[in-house]
Amino acid sequence: MKTWFITGASRGFGLRIARLALGQGDAVVATARRADAVIRALGEHPNLLAVPLDVTDEEQARAAAAAAIARFGKIDVLLNNAGFGLLGAVEEASAEEVERVYRTNVFGLLAVTRAVLPYMRAARSGRILNISSIGGYRGAPGFGVYASTKFAVEGLSEALHGELEPLGINVTVVEPGYFRTDFLDSSSLSVSPHRIEDYNGTAGAVRGRAADLNHGQPGDPDRLAQVLVAFADAPKPPVRLPLGSDTVRAIEAKHAADAAILAEWRHVSVSTDFKD
Repeated sequence: MKTWFITGASRGFGLRIARLALGQGDAVVATARRADAVIRALGEHPNLLAVPLDVTDEEQARAAAAAAIARFGKIDVLLNNAGFGLLGAVEEASAEEVERVYRTNVFGLLAVTRAVLPYMRAARSGRILNISSIGGYRGAPGFGVYASTKFAVEGLSEALHGELEPLGINVTVVEPGYFRTDFLDSSSLSVSPHRIEDYNGTAGAVRGRAADLNHGQPGDPDRLAQVLVAFADAPKPPVRLPLGSDTVRAIEAKHAADAAILAEWRHVSVSTDFKD
């Protein structure tokens, strides 16, 4: 029986994964800002510990990790799932909006990871799954600030992978594309109220497309949940796991574009070395 520690477990991917993990006999520490929201979503279960957690509160993160150990004795899988989006041109986003999304998506992930890692290191075992995004691999108009938080998650995950693998702890950054969850709803996506007319054809157009795409996304969140629950047992997990055909296409397109840049500008790129 594995013990999962899941942030943002009252809805979306977190809820689906928690439900599947409980269904296969695992223990789940399901966290959300309100523990009663978790109970309403999952019901009472002997293997479920619902814990209130605002991921931006480091003291609360440490208390939640300690509660997990007190109840189940171990944490095998940490799923850093809590986060939200910000839609708007980079210039349109206020400092307060930028700081708020970073507090949750980056500093919150760090707080929870730091709270759980001492227990995993002591056990010389564990798995960390950090939910990133298609936006963590390539930026796009309208989602620049959000993508920058996920770029941070990608960099942190790659470094953690190298630091923790010798200790028996595996880290994977998960890169979902557009999945049919509530991510594009106001509950998960903050839209900057400030609009600049010059961006109507770029970030402004994305605002409209996001509304049209809502609940018509190509990805099946139930299939994603099934993949990640099974993935927790993969013997040699990769450092990144793209999920969704749109993510695969985006990665392939970026690889091709970067290869073209190197081909055209290689002489400039290598010209900056010392001429020894």
